[in-house]
Amino acid sequence: MKRIQQEIIVEDLARKMVFITGPRQVGKTSLALAISKGFEKSLYLNYDNFSHREIIRKASWLPETKLLILDELHKMEGWKNFLKGIYDTKPRQQQILVTGSARLEAFRQSGDSLAGRFFRHRLNPLSMAEIPKSTTNDLNLLLERGGFPEPFLTDSNENANRWRLQYVDGLIRTDILDFEKIHDFRAIQLTLELLRQRVGSPISWSSLARDINCAPNTIKRYIEILESLYIIFRVTPFHKNIGRSLLKEPKIYFYDTGMVLGDEGIRLENLVAVSLLKHLNWIEDCKGIRCELMTLRTKEKKEVDFVMVENDEPRLIVEVKLSDTNISPALHYFHRKYALKAAQVVKNINVEHLIDGIQLRRAVDFLKELKI
Repeated sequence: MKRIQQEIIVEDLARKMVFITGPRQVGKTSLALAISKGFEKSLYLNYDNFSHREIIRKASWLPETKLLILDELHKMEGWKNFLKGIYDTKPRQQQILVTGSARLEAFRQSGDSLAGRFFRHRLNPLSMAEIPKSTTNDLNLLLERGGFPEPFLTDSNENANRWRLQYVDGLIRTDILDFEKIHDFRAIQLTLELLRQRVGSPISWSSLARDINCAPNTIKRYIEILESLYIIFRVTPFHKNIGRSLLKEPKIYFYDTGMVLGDEGIRLENLVAVSLLKHLNWIEDCKGIRCELMTLRTKEKKEVDFVMVENDEPRLIVEVKLSDTNISPALHYFHRKYALKAAQVVKNINVEHLIDGIQLRRAVDFLKELKI
């Protein structure tokens, strides 16, 4: 399945290096190899491969290589300075594509030795906008299996469940422990399981800490690790003063909707969340507009699920419902008081229309119209 970002990445490669980051097994290597088919001479090197590692360390690829793909390079000590030297001295016609997941993104954010030398593209799970001729059946499949390519494209729910069991086990036993030394393995495992049951609800560090019998700061650190590994993402309340919004209780969602332990309505909310995040990531990565996915919540507990924010300004507020076509009172309140463009996204609805200036949208069509 062709990923929508492919053509944009090819264009960016002609200007700078490109970093592709994203969750484990989301399709980064497959995308890189698909891009390589458009080059006369390309070379894929994975630092995890011993023979590839020697070629990387000695920089002994042929100078005629038109596209150099470096995977898992962040595992190499001093990789940023190495890459800076390679980029600054490469032949003019050579283009460089670097792929990796959590550590690449974390290390990318520290230091500035590569500043001005690369574009970043975040690859997220498959969405309705990325599935050719997507239908309601595809929406149901995304709700059931999530948008990671292997479980989504497999021939049965049983195989999807088997993939997820191994995926979660690998995340906990390999990625988490590799990312940071955890003294209480059981506690972070329990944190993950409780978060799977609390998708879409405001998360209190102290409440979660009591349930797991550890300190709130420990829970906060666990959440940060799970975020860094692209397992979860948090959605914080919107406020003009961003510092104040960070003091509010966030909501937690999973990149893999298939990991959500909840009813169809909760899974739909998670799928909309990850689809909106993907769309906003695309705007930020490709257009250079700072974007955030946030929520709206007042002290009087008026709440709307999501607000799409561009350059600190709300662009669209979104409420998600499984079957309810009555406009949410909170959505109506924010739309009327602040003149915000608003949409109520409903899965089980036949006809889309406007109600008091608020769009009532079919989930399948709303999600298909997001850029990616």
